[in-house]
Amino acid sequence: MKRRQALIGIAGTVALNGAFTQALAQKGEVVIGVIYPLTGSSAQVGVDSKHAIDTALEIINTASTLDLPGARNAGLAGLGNAKVRVVYADHQGDPQKGRSEAERLITQENVCTIVGAFHSAVSATVSATCERYEVPYLCADSSSPSLSRRGLKYFFRTSAHDEMFSEAMFDFMDAMKGKGKPIGSVGIFYEDTIFGTDSSAVQRKLANERGYKIACDIKYRANSPSLSAEAQQIKTANPDVLLPSSYTSDAILLTNAMASIGYKPKNLVTQAAGYIEKPTLESVGDKLQGMISRASFSADMGDKRPSAKAVNDMFKARAGRDLNDQTSRVFTAMMVLAEAIDRAKSVEPKKIREALVATDIPGEKTIMPWKRVKFDATGQNTFASPVLIQFKAGKFSTVFPFEVATATPVWPMNP
Repeated sequence: MKRRQALIGIAGTVALNGAFTQALAQKGEVVIGVIYPLTGSSAQVGVDSKHAIDTALEIINTASTLDLPGARNAGLAGLGNAKVRVVYADHQGDPQKGRSEAERLITQENVCTIVGAFHSAVSATVSATCERYEVPYLCADSSSPSLSRRGLKYFFRTSAHDEMFSEAMFDFMDAMKGKGKPIGSVGIFYEDTIFGTDSSAVQRKLANERGYKIACDIKYRANSPSLSAEAQQIKTANPDVLLPSSYTSDAILLTNAMASIGYKPKNLVTQAAGYIEKPTLESVGDKLQGMISRASFSADMGDKRPSAKAVNDMFKARAGRDLNDQTSRVFTAMMVLAEAIDRAKSVEPKKIREALVATDIPGEKTIMPWKRVKFDATGQNTFASPVLIQFKAGKFSTVFPFEVATATPVWPMNP
């Protein structure tokens, strides 16, 4: 029985490879699947991700002078200047919808790779589906550490995960203590999907290791109708630093709930996610002045990466806003994937995987403040160094590490 299943699997892979190659030969294009929430509570994430992908496609498919891999060619030189086309899919924030959409993209749209997916819970099911079909999955922005620890061979993540981000947060707090700022306690607040639970586990561990009292440790149901009780718990505990891990609707809900009871956190250091998204900043940004978020990118990095300002301008022309932590990671993932396919000189998933394994892109050839893009045995880029950014006067500025900072942190954010 197992032998029969293995033979069916091999036959299916051969058939898919044939479909990918035939699609390239017929249309002269490389087809990539992109899966994001295009409707639902996180729809703005999907809209912004689409702008980031389309910005990358403009660079990949049109010759330019940007100092980025493949930017000087019109298309993928390794495949006869074939153009890259993407097929978008909407997972609606639902892991099972993500699974079915990934399967549709592979078996019906003949995509040779998939990029996604913001929600870690969705990346978990999509990457498992890609593994089953032996199609590479490039995780652009889902940050749960456990995603890269499942022994998958076709999973790759260009950006940092939450352990790396949380370590940067605690490094920052340690540095501020070294400057004489009193920080004795933290409050952990997290939603109950894989994103929140993984993030909180890391923060709990780091707090204990580095001698911070955990004033409150609150788990809540994602997309809750009310967070009033939780806001009261936080107010009662009054931690020196509140560390929330929340998506957009919950970030807005908690901010309003705290304001309704007259509570302002002394300091807010967030796991990005909902706290940096357009709907949050537009609706409650006035209550988040001084908030610090972990990030992979800030628009003020233009002076430190030759192409960052130009790419940001291209994105802003489409989206009406600057690149942020999430969209910069989506853009970078797409550029890294195109570079790998170009080197593979093939649309066969196995060869693309081999090219991804061999990836080694210097940091200065990206828009990110990273040393390089190089994947370890788990598919994680361990060189994706995080930064911290602070929201002041309607914009974000880099405040940590201090050697790359463009602004001095306001601390505490609410004296």
